[in-house]
Amino acid sequence: MTTANPSIVPNAKRLLIASFTAILAAGVGFGIRGGILLNWGSEFGFTATQLGAIGGAGFSGFCFGIIIGGVVADKIGYGKLVIAALLFHILSAFVTFGASAGQSQDTAYQFLFWGTFIFALANGTLEAVANPLVATLFPHNRTHYLNILHSSWPAGMVIGGAIGWVLGDQMHVSWKVQLGLFLIPTAVYGLMFLGQKMPKSEASEQGLSLGEMLKDVGIMGGLVACALLSLFFQGVLGPLFADPETVKYVSYGIGAVLLIIVAILTKGALGHWLMFVLFVTHALIGAVELGTDGWIQNITGNILTSGQGKILFVFTSLAMFGLRFCSHFIEKKTKLSPVSLLLVCALIACMGLNLVSGINAFGGALGALLVYALGKTFFWPTMLAVVSDRFPRSGAVAISIMGGIGMMSAGLLGGPGLGYAKDRFSGEALQAESPALFAANQAEKASSFVGFPAAHGIDAKKLGAIQDKLAAARAELEKAGNKDPLAALAQLSDDERKIHQASITGDRKTLKADAYIPALMAAIFLLLTLYFKSIGGYRPLKIGESNSQRH
Repeated sequence: MTTANPSIVPNAKRLLIASFTAILAAGVGFGIRGGILLNWGSEFGFTATQLGAIGGAGFSGFCFGIIIGGVVADKIGYGKLVIAALLFHILSAFVTFGASAGQSQDTAYQFLFWGTFIFALANGTLEAVANPLVATLFPHNRTHYLNILHSSWPAGMVIGGAIGWVLGDQMHVSWKVQLGLFLIPTAVYGLMFLGQKMPKSEASEQGLSLGEMLKDVGIMGGLVACALLSLFFQGVLGPLFADPETVKYVSYGIGAVLLIIVAILTKGALGHWLMFVLFVTHALIGAVELGTDGWIQNITGNILTSGQGKILFVFTSLAMFGLRFCSHFIEKKTKLSPVSLLLVCALIACMGLNLVSGINAFGGALGALLVYALGKTFFWPTMLAVVSDRFPRSGAVAISIMGGIGMMSAGLLGGPGLGYAKDRFSGEALQAESPALFAANQAEKASSFVGFPAAHGIDAKKLGAIQDKLAAARAELEKAGNKDPLAALAQLSDDERKIHQASITGDRKTLKADAYIPALMAAIFLLLTLYFKSIGGYRPLKIGESNSQRH
């Protein structure tokens, strides 16, 4: 990895590798946590919506780290933020390990939720350092180098997924041992950053105040972030108030106060409409990319087998890792601007999710997931590059807020939303097949999601027992030389097969519903492509240049 302009700082390569390793550690932890969700469901009896909420804490916590870190990064220095992230990562492991068999479900849930939240807080703090740092180091080719930086995320998920497949599925090692292994790359990134001098952003070098940096975000951009924060506080404050309406109004009040602070800092600036659109679109990206990543290996593992689901997750992540090194080549050969690249990717992602929803065999799943991987690969880093290119005076602040919005959306909308869809569609499928069987096997707690009616899914412990029985039957048949994946189904009772099939039907319908998100994104990117064509084309701007001028 070489720099586009080696004279920016002499240690640019080491800082890029250190940033790469930091996000790698986050990806390893994320990959492992995704693989042990079902362990937590079976051990503690969580519903899919509860598991989605725990997984969602891995995104919502991120937003606090990246937004707060982005605001203070140039004031306190990147080095102090790296130390804070290191401590948060270590603390997250100890809190998560507090969940143990024999505890009440509520107690275990709190340990797992907050352990995951603190882990995400560390990840967000790291990205508050890495994103603006790399954007500053390589101002002439941000799309390429931000894609290289974020190739570490799927690389980490490959390692995390492989740990889950080898130690979890093959060796049946405790989930706590699996999870603890992410601390190894955590120690490595700490050593890589040790003693390094880091440059400031262009905006910070020019002495712009926080209010000046926030002007392009303004009230409109702040509204997107504050709306998601209000939603987050509704979940966090729920246990503290008996009346749900009180929780709602308190949360809205917190969001309103934060928005007023943004208005005061920016002296009432509305913000740029393009920044607002990019923020909303990145919320969609967080929901469809990271929200789906949190569920995909469990969904494909349920449709096929658990081991195959983890292998497919590793395969998809490997594809993303390789593709993110190709963004510069793709832009150069196709003459696509970053926004046009996002348009093509949204269309491919929509097609990919629909293909994955119809998989029946491992070979077909490889092809479907490769299409999906190609679609989602460039979303996140290219969006960060667009904001850095078009809003240089926003410094580290805007891309940090954007990253927080994406992660919050994944945690509050994507993860729980897909969990709700899985519960709802699975429950509806079983009820349509046999109302009596559904009544005997429905989850005790109803699942709910913003704006949608409450729905009962299938009891997670009962479904987990069926899946364990199916896995054991497959293992025995494989020992006997029978690798037919359908043969094991014959060892289930008729009712067990119906329950298992209903859960698969729910998974397929969930993926089809998920595909509507990139379809909407494609429409937005098409309009943005036409906008940039109308003003003379896309190019990076310097501080003082207008987003609407022709060139």
